Amino acid sequence: MDKRFNTWPDYDNCISNLPNSVMRYFGVEPAGKTLPLLDEYLIKDYKNVVVLLLDGMGMNIIRKNLKEDGFFRTHLVGQYSSTFPPTTVAATTSILSGKMPNEHGWLGWDCYYPQIDKNVTVFFNVEQGTRMPAADYNVPYRYCGYENVITRLNNEGKTAHLVAPFIDPYPDSFEKISDMVKDLSFKEGKKYIYAYFDEPDTSMHKTGCFSEQSVSILNKIEQKVKDLSTELDDTLFVITADHGHIDSKGVCIQGYPSIMECLVRMPSIEPRALNFFIKPDMKKRFEDEFNRLFGDDFVLMTREEVIDSKLFGTGKDHACFKDMLGDYLAVATGDTTIFNTKKEAEEFIGVHAGLTVDEMMIPLIVIDKKG
Repeated sequence: MDKRFNTWPDYDNCISNLPNSVMRYFGVEPAGKTLPLLDEYLIKDYKNVVVLLLDGMGMNIIRKNLKEDGFFRTHLVGQYSSTFPPTTVAATTSILSGKMPNEHGWLGWDCYYPQIDKNVTVFFNVEQGTRMPAADYNVPYRYCGYENVITRLNNEGKTAHLVAPFIDPYPDSFEKISDMVKDLSFKEGKKYIYAYFDEPDTSMHKTGCFSEQSVSILNKIEQKVKDLSTELDDTLFVITADHGHIDSKGVCIQGYPSIMECLVRMPSIEPRALNFFIKPDMKKRFEDEFNRLFGDDFVLMTREEVIDSKLFGTGKDHACFKDMLGDYLAVATGDTTIFNTKKEAEEFIGVHAGLTVDEMMIPLIVIDKKG
């Protein structure tokens, strides 16, 4: 761990390890190390193993927004680490693949792809900051495609299901997600069900981590999960998150001309994990200016430091990984966040993807409904 940071992803106890525990449980070769915290619960012959990921519900969020004697906190069996960056693109790809970000290449919301020399918003396959298709093919999947655990299990003759708002039949509420999980659980046969929902993350981005809206939504989800668990039998029900959240002060990088003049292109990855490509003759100036302006809230790492530190993962680097990195990576350690646009800086309150404990640590909640 770099001494400049007070927390670091633990790739031996990480969200990327969780699906490997599931694969091993179903008799399929894991893609990497398993999660010891979950392994100790995967010791019975369950009809269903259900993993529900609630976006953004980090340890600090459940401790501050939910009652100590409530359903989630009384079934909390431990905490573990997100990936770096602790953000949805990187972490949910890890829970779907069993690989670390340096292995799968889905590093953050916007990634630089050297093959087309563009920053791409990966989930939408558009050029960063626009609605224009990045190419006439899916750029992230062409260059960083992976086999997810659902497909892997089904291909190995097991039964697995993915339930999420972006997958047919596109359940657009937690009630619909819950109903689908219940219906699948009632079907015959041993199976794995992975379900994802975008709250409380969406509300926390808009209204803050501890707003009335964020607290209300999380409490409603907790009650709905409790109700669902009463209807499940012969099931190991696991609730977790992809990352935590903090409230932040947003600034727009375009308001700092001394920084902008140094850039080859706009920063990529995340507003709290900024990937910078710098003009060759301006690196010293960039370092000096960035540290002068943001040194209290960010640690600036060179490309070589990032690679040597194994910040994005300890496994074998994806073929694209090193070329996706810029000359510098600015990692947030304070509560300032650097957005590419003024609109984002003004609208986003809750944020994540930096190296604070509250962004990094996530819960493992387990309900054993065997028998």
